[in-house]
Amino acid sequence: MRVYPEQLTQQLDKGLRQAYLLFGNEPLLKQECGDSIKRLAQQQGFLERHHFTIDNQLDWNLVLDCCQAMSLFSAQQIIELDVPDTGLNANQAKALLEVIEHLNPDILLVLTGPYLNKKQEATKWFKALDAIGLYVPCNTPDAKQMPRFIQARCRLLGLKPDHESVQMLAQWHEGNLLALAQSLHKLVLLYPDGELNIVRLQEALSRHNHYTPFQLVDAVLASQAKRSQRVLRQLQGEGVEATILLRTLQRELTQLYKMQEMGKKGTPLNIIFEQFRVWQNRREMYIGALHRLPLTRLVGIIRQLTQLELQVKTDYDTNPWPALSALCAEICGFDTHLHYA
Repeated sequence: MRVYPEQLTQQLDKGLRQAYLLFGNEPLLKQECGDSIKRLAQQQGFLERHHFTIDNQLDWNLVLDCCQAMSLFSAQQIIELDVPDTGLNANQAKALLEVIEHLNPDILLVLTGPYLNKKQEATKWFKALDAIGLYVPCNTPDAKQMPRFIQARCRLLGLKPDHESVQMLAQWHEGNLLALAQSLHKLVLLYPDGELNIVRLQEALSRHNHYTPFQLVDAVLASQAKRSQRVLRQLQGEGVEATILLRTLQRELTQLYKMQEMGKKGTPLNIIFEQFRVWQNRREMYIGALHRLPLTRLVGIIRQLTQLELQVKTDYDTNPWPALSALCAEICGFDTHLHYA
């Protein structure tokens, strides 16, 4: 059964499940969910904890021993397994299935790991655990989800932000939930009445947003011009090399070019997306980009991007950021009158 982090407390009130799967890209949510589960488990007599990291050196017999070394007088146990970022190989998946077969009511299994795709959710070990436990996707909220996430957090802490404060908190902490949690706790201490407005935020906090090159890609694909410029400025301020951003954008533009070529040959859009493994929730964004960027425009932008990369690599005194800013605007669909040689 799948529940989201904000729903976990309600589920825990109904009692413990035998297994919990905490997978996603957000460390704070995984930590908080894990703490909530283990706190309740300890209250109910699960006093022993065993922690294992799944890698090629793990002796699975030690995990099985924890499941089998039970008696009427022994304590209930929590077994924690950390799944590697690369996922499970065939041998590890087989060993995990054996552990699942040996689970009993005195064992609580908690798995923590990276984001799972649909293929991984279809594996035997995942289905076996999903049948007896809860799957809690712990992923960082995107820009659209962030305000709602912040409002929920504020309610739990007794904070009452106005609309502008929620938007500012979202912008300042995007991609950095740990900093958001710290900021909200700081605001609780500073303002006991819980009232939050822009003036109070500016007095108490500084920006903690943390962006990645992939968020820049998503912003330009979605034609979010203002957001793309904000992300670009932040990446520049964090010292991210311009060449990394240029290569990331080039990879995406080249993929769009190949998609356009396939479309001209009559290939259906759903087949194109399947070939390039575009997830369902990202297809609308790609459809917009394909309509906005025909082949001729893509060729011009790719050519300009290539020239900028050569300039950065050959002239160490060059400042690539204004041209990179213009390129992002061009991808968003705005004409900056870039010169294409």
